[in-house]
Amino acid sequence: MIRILLAEDEEAMRSYLTRALEKSGYEVVAVDRGTAAVPLLETEQFDLLLSDIVMPEMDGIELAQRAAKIAPEMRVMFITGFAAVTLRAGKEVPQARVLSKPFHLRELVAEVDRLFELGSATKLP
Repeated sequence: MIRILLAEDEEAMRSYLTRALEKSGYEVVAVDRGTAAVPLLETEQFDLLLSDIVMPEMDGIELAQRAAKIAPEMRVMFITGFAAVTLRAGKEVPQARVLSKPFHLRELVAEVDRLFELGSATKLP
């Protein structure tokens, strides 16, 4: 089973995303900030880091950079509601996917499926 580490500081969004991904067959471990994600990255294996970019203590970009050192094979996807932050993410973590809020849960699941080439999804360029 594909394991996802979700870092999202907004509780309602974290719950919403966790439920949707679990219903789609993914195992999700959710935390409320980047600093809570780092110890999990050091002790557990995840296939995907799904992170909000704007969070207290450690933003998603810094988290992704730390994750790349700990687990370089792990994929990264950002979710954000800030257009300017999307540009920064693209420059600092170019291999990451960025999904802008608002989005429908089907879009999120489809993007995750594409990352792992599941279902009828096509391979990403």
